Amino acid sequence: MRRRVVTGAVVTATGLAFLAVVPGSAVAEPGNTVDYTVVAAEGASAAEATAAIKAAGGTIVSGNEAVGVYRVESADTKFEAKAATSGALIGASERKAIGHAPSQLEKVDRTARTGKGGKGGPAKLDPLDAKLWGLAMVRADKARKIESGDRGVTVGILDTGLDASNPDLAPHFSSKLSRNFAPDLTDVDGPCEVASCVDPVGTDDNGHGTHVAGTIGAAANGVGVSGIAPDVTLVELKGGQDSGYFFLDPVVNALTHAADAGLDVVNMSFYVDPWLFNCTANPADSAEEQAAQRATIAAMKRALDYAHRKGVTLVGALGNNHEDLGKPRVDGGSPNYGGTPRDRTIDNSSCWNLPAEGSHVIGVSSVGPSKKKSDFSNYGLEQISVAAPGGWYRDGFGTDTFQTAGNQILSTYPLKVLQEEELVDADGNITADGEGLVFKECTKAGECGYYTYLQGTSMASPHAAGVAALIVSRYGYPDFRRGGKTMAPKLVEAQLYRSAAEHACPEPRLQSYVQEGRSVEFDALCEGGKNFNGFYGHGIVDAYAAVGGR
Repeated sequence: MRRRVVTGAVVTATGLAFLAVVPGSAVAEPGNTVDYTVVAAEGASAAEATAAIKAAGGTIVSGNEAVGVYRVESADTKFEAKAATSGALIGASERKAIGHAPSQLEKVDRTARTGKGGKGGPAKLDPLDAKLWGLAMVRADKARKIESGDRGVTVGILDTGLDASNPDLAPHFSSKLSRNFAPDLTDVDGPCEVASCVDPVGTDDNGHGTHVAGTIGAAANGVGVSGIAPDVTLVELKGGQDSGYFFLDPVVNALTHAADAGLDVVNMSFYVDPWLFNCTANPADSAEEQAAQRATIAAMKRALDYAHRKGVTLVGALGNNHEDLGKPRVDGGSPNYGGTPRDRTIDNSSCWNLPAEGSHVIGVSSVGPSKKKSDFSNYGLEQISVAAPGGWYRDGFGTDTFQTAGNQILSTYPLKVLQEEELVDADGNITADGEGLVFKECTKAGECGYYTYLQGTSMASPHAAGVAALIVSRYGYPDFRRGGKTMAPKLVEAQLYRSAAEHACPEPRLQSYVQEGRSVEFDALCEGGKNFNGFYGHGIVDAYAAVGGR
Protein backbone atom coordinates (compact mmCIF):
# COMPACT_ATOMS: atom_id res chain seq x y z
CA MET A 1 0.00 0.00 0.00
CA ARG A 2 1.35 3.40 -0.96
CA ARG A 3 0.36 5.75 1.86
CA ARG A 4 2.50 8.62 0.67
CA VAL A 5 1.75 10.32 -2.64
CA VAL A 6 4.34 12.57 -4.21
CA THR A 7 3.90 14.62 -7.37
CA GLY A 8 6.99 15.44 -9.38
CA ALA A 9 9.31 13.56 -7.01
CA VAL A 10 9.95 9.98 -6.14
CA VAL A 11 9.24 8.29 -2.86
CA THR A 12 12.33 6.30 -1.85
CA ALA A 13 13.78 3.65 0.43
CA THR A 14 16.46 3.55 3.03
CA GLY A 15 19.33 1.37 2.05
CA LEU A 16 19.94 -2.15 2.87
CA ALA A 17 22.94 -1.89 5.11
CA PHE A 18 25.44 0.27 6.91
CA LEU A 19 27.53 2.38 4.57
CA ALA A 20 31.05 1.85 3.36
CA VAL A 21 33.10 4.94 2.59
CA VAL A 22 35.01 5.15 -0.69
CA PRO A 23 37.82 7.64 -1.37
CA GLY A 24 36.70 10.96 -2.80
CA SER A 25 35.89 11.37 -6.47
CA ALA A 26 37.77 13.33 -9.08
CA VAL A 27 37.38 17.09 -9.18
CA ALA A 28 37.15 18.80 -12.56
CA GLU A 29 40.28 20.74 -13.37
CA PRO A 30 41.58 22.07 -16.66
CA GLY A 31 42.53 19.03 -18.73
CA ASN A 32 40.89 16.63 -16.25
CA THR A 33 37.70 15.21 -17.75
CA VAL A 34 35.03 14.14 -15.26
CA ASP A 35 32.01 11.89 -15.84
CA TYR A 36 28.55 13.21 -14.98
CA THR A 37 25.00 11.92 -15.06
CA VAL A 38 22.74 14.69 -16.35
CA VAL A 39 18.94 14.69 -16.12
CA ALA A 40 16.75 16.70 -18.46
CA ALA A 41 14.02 18.95 -17.09
CA GLU A 42 10.42 17.78 -17.24
CA GLY A 43 9.07 18.42 -20.72
CA ALA A 44 12.45 19.24 -22.27
CA SER A 45 13.01 17.59 -25.66
CA ALA A 46 16.11 15.56 -26.45
CA ALA A 47 17.30 18.35 -28.73
CA GLU A 48 16.86 20.96 -26.00
CA ALA A 49 18.68 18.81 -23.43
CA THR A 50 21.52 18.10 -25.86
CA ALA A 51 21.93 21.79 -26.64
CA ALA A 52 21.91 22.71 -22.95
CA ILE A 53 24.56 20.10 -22.13
CA LYS A 54 26.78 21.42 -24.92
CA ALA A 55 26.26 25.01 -23.80
CA ALA A 56 27.31 24.08 -20.25
CA GLY A 57 30.56 22.62 -21.56
CA GLY A 58 29.67 18.94 -21.68
CA THR A 59 29.98 16.17 -24.25
CA ILE A 60 27.34 13.43 -24.34
CA VAL A 61 28.82 9.93 -24.15
CA SER A 62 25.50 8.07 -24.11
CA GLY A 63 21.85 8.85 -23.50
CA ASN A 64 18.64 7.22 -22.35
CA GLU A 65 16.02 9.34 -24.05
CA ALA A 66 13.16 7.23 -22.66
CA VAL A 67 13.71 8.87 -19.28
CA GLY A 68 15.89 11.88 -20.19
CA VAL A 69 19.15 10.74 -18.56
CA TYR A 70 22.54 11.33 -20.16
CA ARG A 71 26.10 10.31 -19.41
CA VAL A 72 28.28 13.37 -20.01
CA GLU A 73 31.97 14.19 -19.88
CA SER A 74 33.32 17.66 -19.12
CA ALA A 75 36.57 19.30 -18.09
CA ASP A 76 34.79 22.54 -17.19
CA THR A 77 35.11 23.15 -13.44
CA LYS A 78 31.76 25.00 -13.49
CA PHE A 79 29.84 22.37 -15.42
CA GLU A 80 27.62 21.31 -12.47
CA ALA A 81 26.73 24.93 -11.65
CA LYS A 82 25.94 25.71 -15.29
CA ALA A 83 23.78 22.61 -15.64
CA ALA A 84 21.88 23.46 -12.46
CA THR A 85 20.90 26.90 -13.83
CA SER A 86 19.84 25.64 -17.27
CA GLY A 87 16.13 25.67 -17.93
CA ALA A 88 16.40 22.45 -19.95
CA LEU A 89 18.25 20.50 -17.26
CA ILE A 90 17.44 19.61 -13.66
CA GLY A 91 21.08 19.19 -12.77
CA ALA A 92 24.25 17.16 -13.10
CA SER A 93 25.58 14.58 -10.69
CA GLU A 94 29.21 13.50 -10.79
CA ARG A 95 29.44 9.78 -11.42
CA LYS A 96 29.27 8.80 -7.76
CA ALA A 97 28.04 5.62 -6.16
CA ILE A 98 24.29 5.62 -5.57
CA GLY A 99 23.85 2.26 -3.92
CA HIS A 100 25.37 -0.50 -1.88
CA ALA A 101 25.19 -4.23 -1.94
CA PRO A 102 25.94 -5.95 1.38
CA SER A 103 27.81 -4.33 4.23
CA GLN A 104 28.99 -5.96 7.42
CA LEU A 105 25.45 -5.93 8.77
CA GLU A 106 24.24 -8.15 5.97
CA LYS A 107 27.24 -10.40 5.75
CA VAL A 108 27.21 -13.41 8.03
CA ASP A 109 29.15 -12.99 11.26
CA ARG A 110 32.06 -15.31 10.47
CA THR A 111 32.60 -15.88 14.19
CA ALA A 112 29.04 -17.15 14.59
CA ARG A 113 28.38 -20.36 16.41
CA THR A 114 26.90 -22.93 14.08
CA GLY A 115 23.58 -24.47 14.93
CA LYS A 116 20.23 -25.45 13.55
CA GLY A 117 18.73 -21.96 13.82
CA GLY A 118 15.20 -21.13 12.82
CA LYS A 119 12.03 -22.88 13.89
CA GLY A 120 12.14 -26.00 11.82
CA GLY A 121 12.05 -26.07 8.02
CA PRO A 122 10.20 -27.39 5.00
CA ALA A 123 9.96 -31.01 4.02
CA LYS A 124 13.16 -31.97 2.24
CA LEU A 125 13.02 -30.93 -1.42
CA ASP A 126 16.63 -30.27 -2.33
CA PRO A 127 19.48 -31.39 -0.06
CA LEU A 128 19.88 -28.05 1.75
CA ASP A 129 16.20 -27.03 1.80
CA ALA A 130 15.77 -28.12 5.41
CA LYS A 131 17.97 -25.14 6.31
CA LEU A 132 15.67 -22.72 4.46
CA TRP A 133 13.31 -21.72 7.25
CA GLY A 134 12.22 -18.80 5.07
CA LEU A 135 10.98 -21.18 2.39
CA ALA A 136 8.74 -22.84 4.97
CA MET A 137 7.61 -19.57 6.57
CA VAL A 138 6.19 -18.28 3.29
CA ARG A 139 4.88 -21.78 2.46
CA ALA A 140 6.69 -21.90 -0.88
CA ASP A 141 7.29 -25.64 -0.40
CA LYS A 142 3.53 -26.19 -0.35
CA ALA A 143 2.90 -23.64 -3.10
CA ARG A 144 4.87 -25.59 -5.69
CA LYS A 145 2.34 -28.40 -5.45
CA ILE A 146 0.03 -25.91 -7.16
CA GLU A 147 2.48 -23.61 -8.97
CA SER A 148 6.27 -23.78 -9.16
CA GLY A 149 6.69 -20.98 -11.66
CA ASP A 150 6.42 -20.70 -15.42
CA ARG A 151 9.45 -20.54 -17.70
CA GLY A 152 7.62 -17.78 -19.58
CA VAL A 153 7.77 -15.56 -16.48
CA THR A 154 10.97 -13.50 -16.27
CA VAL A 155 12.48 -12.05 -13.10
CA GLY A 156 15.21 -9.42 -13.34
CA ILE A 157 17.92 -9.37 -10.68
CA LEU A 158 19.01 -5.71 -10.64
CA ASP A 159 22.14 -6.22 -8.61
CA THR A 160 25.88 -6.94 -8.77
CA GLY A 161 25.59 -9.78 -11.27
CA LEU A 162 24.59 -13.44 -11.28
CA ASP A 163 26.87 -16.47 -11.20
CA ALA A 164 25.24 -18.65 -13.84
CA SER A 165 27.83 -21.40 -13.36
CA ASN A 166 26.01 -22.48 -10.20
CA PRO A 167 24.01 -25.63 -11.08
CA ASP A 168 21.00 -24.21 -9.24
CA LEU A 169 20.95 -21.05 -11.39
CA ALA A 170 22.18 -22.33 -14.75
CA PRO A 171 19.02 -24.27 -15.77
CA HIS A 172 16.73 -21.24 -15.92
CA PHE A 173 19.16 -18.41 -16.66
CA SER A 174 18.52 -16.30 -19.77
CA SER A 175 21.79 -15.00 -21.19
CA LYS A 176 19.83 -13.60 -24.13
CA LEU A 177 17.86 -11.16 -21.98
CA SER A 178 20.68 -10.42 -19.51
CA ARG A 179 22.82 -7.30 -19.72
CA ASN A 180 25.75 -5.69 -17.91
CA PHE A 181 25.09 -1.97 -17.47
CA ALA A 182 27.97 -1.38 -15.03
CA PRO A 183 31.44 -1.76 -16.55
CA ASP A 184 34.23 -2.15 -14.02
CA LEU A 185 35.65 1.11 -12.67
CA THR A 186 39.25 0.63 -11.59
CA ASP A 187 39.10 3.32 -8.90
CA VAL A 188 36.49 1.38 -6.91
CA ASP A 189 36.53 -2.13 -8.40
CA GLY A 190 40.25 -2.69 -8.87
CA PRO A 191 41.78 -4.11 -12.07
CA CYS A 192 39.36 -5.22 -14.76
CA GLU A 193 38.98 -8.98 -15.19
CA VAL A 194 38.56 -8.64 -18.97
CA ALA A 195 40.10 -6.24 -21.48
CA SER A 196 36.83 -4.42 -22.15
CA CYS A 197 36.14 -3.99 -18.39
CA VAL A 198 32.63 -5.28 -19.16
CA ASP A 199 32.25 -8.54 -17.26
CA PRO A 200 30.36 -11.15 -19.29
CA VAL A 201 26.80 -11.85 -18.25
CA GLY A 202 26.50 -14.83 -15.97
CA THR A 203 29.27 -13.67 -13.63
CA ASP A 204 29.25 -11.94 -10.26
CA ASP A 205 32.45 -10.71 -8.61
CA ASN A 206 30.58 -9.45 -5.53
CA GLY A 207 28.17 -12.24 -4.60
CA HIS A 208 25.17 -10.20 -3.51
CA GLY A 209 23.21 -10.60 -6.75
CA THR A 210 23.85 -14.35 -6.85
CA HIS A 211 22.50 -14.76 -3.32
CA VAL A 212 19.36 -12.80 -4.22
CA ALA A 213 18.86 -14.84 -7.40
CA GLY A 214 18.98 -18.16 -5.55
CA THR A 215 16.25 -17.16 -3.11
CA ILE A 216 14.01 -16.16 -5.99
CA GLY A 217 14.52 -19.00 -8.42
CA ALA A 218 17.12 -21.66 -7.59
CA ALA A 219 16.01 -24.78 -9.45
CA ALA A 220 14.38 -27.69 -7.61
CA ASN A 221 16.77 -30.14 -9.22
CA GLY A 222 18.04 -32.38 -6.46
CA VAL A 223 21.14 -30.31 -5.71
CA GLY A 224 21.77 -27.45 -3.29
CA VAL A 225 18.73 -25.31 -2.50
CA SER A 226 15.48 -24.47 -4.26
CA GLY A 227 13.98 -21.00 -4.61
CA ILE A 228 10.55 -19.56 -3.98
CA ALA A 229 9.70 -19.87 -7.69
CA PRO A 230 12.08 -22.60 -8.93
CA ASP A 231 10.85 -22.74 -12.52
CA VAL A 232 10.80 -19.06 -13.53
CA THR A 233 13.43 -17.55 -15.81
CA LEU A 234 16.18 -15.48 -14.18
CA VAL A 235 17.63 -12.42 -15.90
CA GLU A 236 20.80 -10.62 -14.83
CA LEU A 237 20.54 -6.83 -14.81
CA LYS A 238 23.99 -5.82 -13.61
CA GLY A 239 23.54 -2.30 -12.28
CA GLY A 240 26.04 -2.53 -9.43
CA GLN A 241 29.81 -2.41 -9.48
CA ASP A 242 31.93 -5.38 -8.39
CA SER A 243 32.76 -3.33 -5.30
CA GLY A 244 29.06 -3.21 -4.37
CA TYR A 245 28.33 0.39 -5.36
CA PHE A 246 25.58 1.41 -7.77
CA PHE A 247 25.65 4.40 -10.12
CA LEU A 248 22.64 6.30 -11.38
CA ASP A 249 22.81 5.70 -15.11
CA PRO A 250 23.42 1.89 -14.90
CA VAL A 251 20.39 1.57 -12.61
CA VAL A 252 18.19 3.72 -14.86
CA ASN A 253 19.38 1.86 -17.96
CA ALA A 254 18.70 -1.49 -16.30
CA LEU A 255 15.14 -0.48 -15.44
CA THR A 256 14.38 0.76 -18.95
CA HIS A 257 15.86 -2.42 -20.45
CA ALA A 258 13.69 -4.51 -18.13
CA ALA A 259 10.67 -2.57 -19.37
CA ASP A 260 11.56 -2.81 -23.06
CA ALA A 261 12.44 -6.51 -22.80
CA GLY A 262 9.10 -7.29 -21.19
CA LEU A 263 10.37 -8.61 -17.85
CA ASP A 264 7.61 -9.44 -15.39
CA VAL A 265 9.29 -8.75 -12.02
CA VAL A 266 12.43 -6.86 -11.00
CA ASN A 267 14.05 -7.19 -7.57
CA MET A 268 16.03 -4.20 -6.25
CA SER A 269 18.03 -4.96 -3.12
CA PHE A 270 20.05 -1.74 -2.95
CA TYR A 271 19.65 1.89 -1.98
CA VAL A 272 20.72 5.24 -3.35
CA ASP A 273 23.92 7.07 -2.34
CA PRO A 274 25.82 9.26 -1.79
CA TRP A 275 22.90 10.74 0.12
CA LEU A 276 21.09 8.50 2.58
CA PHE A 277 18.13 10.77 1.87
CA ASN A 278 17.84 12.56 -1.45
CA CYS A 279 16.29 15.94 -0.65
CA THR A 280 14.94 18.60 -2.98
CA ALA A 281 16.46 21.54 -1.09
CA ASN A 282 18.14 20.59 2.17
CA PRO A 283 19.69 23.77 3.65
CA ALA A 284 22.77 21.80 4.75
CA ASP A 285 23.65 21.13 1.10
CA SER A 286 25.16 23.41 -1.55
CA ALA A 287 23.15 24.56 -4.56
CA GLU A 288 24.97 22.06 -6.79
CA GLU A 289 24.36 19.24 -4.31
CA GLN A 290 20.67 20.12 -4.13
CA ALA A 291 20.43 20.10 -7.93
CA ALA A 292 22.18 16.72 -8.11
CA GLN A 293 19.72 15.23 -5.62
CA ARG A 294 16.74 16.65 -7.51
CA ALA A 295 18.17 15.10 -10.67
CA THR A 296 18.49 11.70 -8.97
CA ILE A 297 14.93 11.91 -7.65
CA ALA A 298 13.55 12.81 -11.08
CA ALA A 299 15.58 10.18 -12.95
CA MET A 300 14.57 7.37 -10.63
CA LYS A 301 10.92 8.41 -10.70
CA ARG A 302 10.88 8.39 -14.47
CA ALA A 303 12.63 5.02 -14.70
CA LEU A 304 10.31 3.39 -12.17
CA ASP A 305 7.23 4.90 -13.81
CA TYR A 306 8.44 3.71 -17.21
CA ALA A 307 8.99 0.15 -16.00
CA HIS A 308 5.62 0.04 -14.23
CA ARG A 309 3.85 1.40 -17.29
CA LYS A 310 5.43 -1.35 -19.39
CA GLY A 311 4.21 -4.09 -17.04
CA VAL A 312 7.10 -4.66 -14.62
CA THR A 313 6.24 -5.47 -11.01
CA LEU A 314 8.86 -3.69 -8.88
CA VAL A 315 10.02 -5.07 -5.52
CA GLY A 316 12.57 -3.38 -3.24
CA ALA A 317 14.36 -3.87 0.07
CA LEU A 318 13.07 -1.42 2.67
CA GLY A 319 16.49 -0.93 4.24
CA ASN A 320 18.58 -1.74 7.29
CA ASN A 321 18.92 1.57 9.10
CA HIS A 322 16.52 0.48 11.89
CA GLU A 323 14.31 3.55 11.56
CA ASP A 324 10.74 4.52 10.82
CA LEU A 325 11.11 5.97 7.35
CA GLY A 326 8.16 8.27 7.93
CA LYS A 327 9.99 9.77 10.92
CA PRO A 328 13.64 9.84 9.84
CA ARG A 329 16.44 10.61 12.23
CA VAL A 330 19.16 13.17 11.59
CA ASP A 331 21.36 11.94 8.77
CA GLY A 332 24.96 12.26 9.88
CA GLY A 333 26.64 10.16 7.21
CA SER A 334 25.89 11.91 3.93
CA PRO A 335 27.40 12.36 1.48
CA ASN A 336 29.31 9.16 2.06
CA TYR A 337 31.27 9.54 -1.17
CA GLY A 338 32.72 12.53 -2.97
CA GLY A 339 32.09 15.02 -0.19
CA THR A 340 32.21 15.72 3.53
CA PRO A 341 29.55 14.01 5.68
CA ARG A 342 27.57 16.39 7.87
CA ASP A 343 24.51 16.40 10.10
CA ARG A 344 21.41 16.92 7.98
CA THR A 345 17.96 17.40 9.47
CA ILE A 346 15.65 15.39 7.23
CA ASP A 347 12.31 16.86 6.19
CA ASN A 348 10.03 13.88 5.59
CA SER A 349 7.95 15.75 3.02
CA SER A 350 10.86 16.60 0.71
CA CYS A 351 13.44 13.87 1.26
CA TRP A 352 13.37 10.27 0.06
CA ASN A 353 15.42 7.09 -0.09
CA LEU A 354 15.53 5.19 -3.36
CA PRO A 355 14.31 2.89 -4.77
CA ALA A 356 12.13 1.03 -2.27
CA GLU A 357 10.01 4.09 -1.48
CA GLY A 358 9.86 4.90 -5.16
CA SER A 359 6.84 5.03 -7.39
CA HIS A 360 5.10 1.64 -7.67
CA VAL A 361 7.75 -0.19 -5.61
CA ILE A 362 6.65 -2.89 -3.18
CA GLY A 363 8.68 -2.16 -0.02
CA VAL A 364 9.70 -5.19 2.03
CA SER A 365 10.78 -5.33 5.68
CA SER A 366 12.71 -8.21 7.26
CA VAL A 367 11.73 -10.74 9.92
CA GLY A 368 13.74 -13.46 11.64
CA PRO A 369 12.77 -17.12 12.18
CA SER A 370 10.57 -16.13 15.15
CA LYS A 371 8.67 -13.68 12.87
CA LYS A 372 9.93 -10.83 15.03
CA LYS A 373 11.02 -7.76 13.07
CA SER A 374 14.77 -7.98 12.50
CA ASP A 375 16.46 -5.37 14.68
CA PHE A 376 18.16 -3.74 11.68
CA SER A 377 15.07 -3.57 9.46
CA ASN A 378 13.46 -0.27 8.54
CA TYR A 379 9.71 0.00 8.99
CA GLY A 380 6.87 2.53 9.04
CA LEU A 381 3.27 3.00 7.92
CA GLU A 382 4.13 5.33 5.06
CA GLN A 383 6.51 3.06 3.20
CA ILE A 384 6.01 -0.60 4.08
CA SER A 385 4.07 -2.98 1.87
CA VAL A 386 4.81 -6.47 3.20
CA ALA A 387 7.28 -8.37 5.39
CA ALA A 388 9.36 -11.42 4.47
CA PRO A 389 12.16 -13.59 5.87
CA GLY A 390 15.41 -11.63 5.72
CA GLY A 391 17.28 -13.34 8.54
CA TRP A 392 18.29 -12.13 11.97
CA TYR A 393 21.44 -13.50 13.55
CA ARG A 394 20.37 -12.34 17.03
CA ASP A 395 16.97 -14.07 16.93
CA GLY A 396 16.11 -16.72 19.49
CA PHE A 397 17.42 -14.93 22.59
CA GLY A 398 17.48 -17.32 25.52
CA THR A 399 17.64 -20.42 23.31
CA ASP A 400 20.46 -22.39 21.73
CA THR A 401 19.72 -20.78 18.36
CA PHE A 402 20.65 -17.28 19.58
CA GLN A 403 23.47 -15.83 17.46
CA THR A 404 23.74 -18.82 15.14
CA ALA A 405 24.30 -18.71 11.39
CA GLY A 406 21.14 -20.71 10.77
CA ASN A 407 19.03 -17.70 11.77
CA GLN A 408 20.12 -16.08 8.51
CA ILE A 409 19.25 -16.83 4.88
CA LEU A 410 21.12 -19.54 3.00
CA SER A 411 21.44 -19.14 -0.77
CA THR A 412 23.70 -19.48 -3.78
CA TYR A 413 27.09 -17.72 -3.82
CA PRO A 414 30.05 -17.50 -6.21
CA LEU A 415 33.06 -19.72 -5.59
CA LYS A 416 35.44 -16.87 -6.50
CA VAL A 417 34.11 -14.60 -3.75
CA LEU A 418 34.20 -17.36 -1.13
CA GLN A 419 37.82 -18.03 -2.06
CA GLU A 420 38.63 -14.33 -1.70
CA GLU A 421 37.07 -14.47 1.78
CA GLU A 422 39.22 -17.58 2.50
CA LEU A 423 36.17 -19.67 3.26
CA VAL A 424 36.96 -22.00 0.36
CA ASP A 425 40.48 -22.96 -0.70
CA ALA A 426 42.06 -22.94 -4.16
CA ASP A 427 40.98 -26.55 -4.73
CA GLY A 428 37.33 -25.74 -4.00
CA ASN A 429 37.28 -27.27 -0.53
CA ILE A 430 35.60 -25.53 2.41
CA THR A 431 38.19 -24.23 4.88
CA ALA A 432 38.02 -24.45 8.66
CA ASP A 433 36.73 -20.86 8.75
CA GLY A 434 33.95 -21.80 6.33
CA GLU A 435 32.72 -24.87 8.18
CA GLY A 436 29.05 -24.49 9.09
CA LEU A 437 28.86 -21.23 7.12
CA VAL A 438 29.48 -22.48 3.59
CA PHE A 439 28.09 -25.56 1.84
CA LYS A 440 29.17 -27.31 -1.34
CA GLU A 441 26.85 -29.40 -3.50
CA CYS A 442 27.78 -31.19 -6.72
CA THR A 443 25.77 -32.82 -9.47
CA LYS A 444 26.45 -36.36 -10.67
CA ALA A 445 28.27 -34.77 -13.59
CA GLY A 446 30.65 -33.07 -11.17
CA GLU A 447 29.33 -29.52 -11.50
CA CYS A 448 29.53 -27.91 -8.05
CA GLY A 449 27.66 -25.02 -6.49
CA TYR A 450 28.40 -23.10 -3.30
CA TYR A 451 26.03 -21.63 -0.72
CA THR A 452 26.36 -19.31 2.26
CA TYR A 453 24.38 -17.23 4.75
CA LEU A 454 23.54 -13.52 4.56
CA GLN A 455 20.98 -11.36 6.33
CA GLY A 456 19.26 -8.09 5.55
CA THR A 457 16.22 -6.63 3.88
CA SER A 458 18.21 -7.55 0.74
CA MET A 459 17.30 -11.13 1.56
CA ALA A 460 13.66 -10.35 2.43
CA SER A 461 12.91 -8.60 -0.85
CA PRO A 462 13.65 -11.65 -3.07
CA HIS A 463 11.23 -13.75 -1.03
CA ALA A 464 8.51 -11.27 -1.98
CA ALA A 465 9.74 -11.04 -5.58
CA GLY A 466 9.57 -14.82 -5.85
CA VAL A 467 5.97 -14.83 -4.64
CA ALA A 468 5.15 -12.08 -7.16
CA ALA A 469 6.62 -14.30 -9.89
CA LEU A 470 4.42 -17.19 -8.76
CA ILE A 471 1.37 -14.91 -8.97
CA VAL A 472 2.20 -14.00 -12.58
CA SER A 473 2.83 -17.67 -13.34
CA ARG A 474 -0.51 -18.70 -11.88
CA TYR A 475 -2.81 -15.91 -13.02
CA GLY A 476 -1.00 -14.20 -15.89
CA TYR A 477 -2.10 -14.46 -19.49
CA PRO A 478 -0.06 -15.08 -22.67
CA ASP A 479 1.96 -12.14 -23.91
CA PHE A 480 1.45 -12.53 -27.64
CA ARG A 481 3.73 -9.60 -28.46
CA ARG A 482 6.84 -10.68 -26.56
CA GLY A 483 6.05 -14.26 -25.65
CA GLY A 484 5.78 -15.74 -22.17
CA LYS A 485 3.20 -14.44 -19.71
CA THR A 486 2.21 -11.03 -18.46
CA MET A 487 0.06 -9.52 -15.72
CA ALA A 488 -0.63 -5.93 -14.77
CA PRO A 489 1.60 -4.89 -11.84
CA LYS A 490 -1.37 -3.47 -9.94
CA LEU A 491 -3.07 -6.87 -10.06
CA VAL A 492 0.10 -8.65 -8.94
CA GLU A 493 0.45 -6.20 -6.07
CA ALA A 494 -3.19 -6.63 -5.03
CA GLN A 495 -2.89 -10.43 -4.92
CA LEU A 496 0.38 -10.24 -3.00
CA TYR A 497 -1.25 -8.04 -0.35
CA ARG A 498 -4.53 -9.96 -0.25
CA SER A 499 -2.77 -13.30 0.30
CA ALA A 500 -0.17 -12.12 2.85
CA ALA A 501 -0.48 -13.61 6.34
CA GLU A 502 -1.64 -10.79 8.61
CA HIS A 503 0.51 -10.25 11.67
CA ALA A 504 -0.38 -7.93 14.53
CA CYS A 505 2.04 -5.58 16.24
CA PRO A 506 3.90 -7.01 19.23
CA GLU A 507 2.79 -6.22 22.76
CA PRO A 508 4.07 -3.94 24.06
CA ARG A 509 4.08 -2.05 20.78
CA LEU A 510 7.42 -0.44 21.59
CA GLN A 511 9.74 -3.28 20.61
CA SER A 512 13.04 -3.26 22.48
CA TYR A 513 16.18 -5.07 21.33
CA VAL A 514 18.26 -4.32 24.41
CA GLN A 515 18.33 -7.96 25.53
CA GLU A 516 19.76 -8.88 22.12
CA GLY A 517 22.60 -6.45 22.72
CA ARG A 518 21.32 -3.42 20.82
CA SER A 519 21.19 0.18 22.07
CA VAL A 520 17.91 1.98 22.68
CA GLU A 521 18.34 3.60 19.25
CA PHE A 522 17.03 0.29 17.86
CA ASP A 523 13.78 0.53 19.85
CA ALA A 524 10.91 0.52 17.34
CA LEU A 525 7.27 1.54 17.77
CA CYS A 526 4.81 -0.53 15.77
CA GLU A 527 1.77 1.48 14.68
CA GLY A 528 -1.40 0.25 12.99
CA GLY A 529 -3.75 -2.71 13.25
CA LYS A 530 -3.47 -6.39 12.43
CA ASN A 531 -4.52 -5.90 8.82
CA PHE A 532 -1.87 -3.23 8.20
CA ASN A 533 0.92 -1.97 10.44
CA GLY A 534 4.38 -0.47 10.31
CA PHE A 535 6.30 -3.70 11.01
CA TYR A 536 4.52 -6.13 8.70
CA GLY A 537 2.51 -4.00 6.28
CA HIS A 538 -0.24 -6.21 4.88
CA GLY A 539 1.48 -9.21 6.42
CA ILE A 540 4.23 -11.77 5.80
CA VAL A 541 4.15 -12.92 2.18
CA ASP A 542 2.49 -16.31 1.70
CA ALA A 543 3.28 -18.16 -1.52
CA TYR A 544 0.75 -20.93 -0.94
CA ALA A 545 -2.15 -18.56 -0.36
CA ALA A 546 -0.97 -16.39 -3.27
CA VAL A 547 -1.45 -19.23 -5.77
CA GLY A 548 -4.81 -20.35 -4.39
CA GLY A 549 -3.95 -22.57 -1.42
CA ARG A 550 -5.63 -22.20 1.96
